[in-house]
Amino acid sequence: YLSSLRPSPATAAAPDSDEVLVEGKASARASVLNRPGHLNALTTTMGARLNKFYESWEDSPDIGFVMMKGSGRAFCAGGDVVGLRQLINEGKLDESKDFFRTLYSFIYVLGTYLKPHVAILDGVTMGGGGGVSIPGTFRVATDRTVFATPEVHIGFHPDAAASFYLSHLTGHVGEYLALTGEKLNGVDMVALGLATHYSMSEHLDLVDERLAKLVTDDPSVIDSSLAQYGDLVYPDKTSIVHRLAVIDKCFSHETVEEIVDALESEAAQLNEEWCTLALKRLKEASPLALKVSLRSIREGRYQTLDECLVREYRMSINGISKPFYHDFCEGCESATG
Repeated sequence: YLSSLRPSPATAAAPDSDEVLVEGKASARASVLNRPGHLNALTTTMGARLNKFYESWEDSPDIGFVMMKGSGRAFCAGGDVVGLRQLINEGKLDESKDFFRTLYSFIYVLGTYLKPHVAILDGVTMGGGGGVSIPGTFRVATDRTVFATPEVHIGFHPDAAASFYLSHLTGHVGEYLALTGEKLNGVDMVALGLATHYSMSEHLDLVDERLAKLVTDDPSVIDSSLAQYGDLVYPDKTSIVHRLAVIDKCFSHETVEEIVDALESEAAQLNEEWCTLALKRLKEASPLALKVSLRSIREGRYQTLDECLVREYRMSINGISKPFYHDFCEGCESATG
């Protein structure tokens, strides 16, 4: 399936950069996404470096597990859409394809990784930021975590494995998150299973210290360490868990139009802010992006990770091609001001 996603030689040989740093631990390595001024948005070079590091770490008998963190106030805000838009505008289609190919091939490496993986989602975790963390073994959310898949609002589709992991959430909450771009906090990420553990941001040093001393490749040992040094949290009254019945009722419909109708009638009855906001978001999004994204989530429910990535790759290349790229570039422009 994934031969089409292997980075081209030009990408694989991209020059080293400090956009991905490495920290050595007793029996672990940590990759640090290091573009804090851009909320650690992913570039082709970063994808190539992650591929290179992870493949060599997987082969090393001295490394038991791998971690990923972000510099500054974000984990990762997704792919660098500003850079991508520039490539498209300059007519550099091969480089644009390389961007998706390199990123998606890393996500496949992560999703099939033989060693336990711990991602620390402290801060903004959006779009591709979910892609480079959620397919791994463990995801630690914090009180600073803000998660979303907001791609429909830039005329695109939730990609970077989102059609795989969103579609496998309970009920039809995947459709809701994909079509509205709704933000979730760390507690809700844990409640939905997008994150596996929770830690207050101020306690992360303790978690890091503990993991740095671990000499293991056993996921259950890492799991219990994360639980021991993490924090127990429960959803509050504003949590998404209290809306799941209504979300299922509305977002199980077959078409975007039927979903909007169902949501409108619920909004009239419930008079709840989240319902009104969801409607507003649906009406602001690109109609084509909504239809494409809904179908993508529905197909992803019955596909493996590699099948989802191959399909998303084709969709992304189509999404930046001549007939549609105006939607995408315009969406990027309004999103980035």
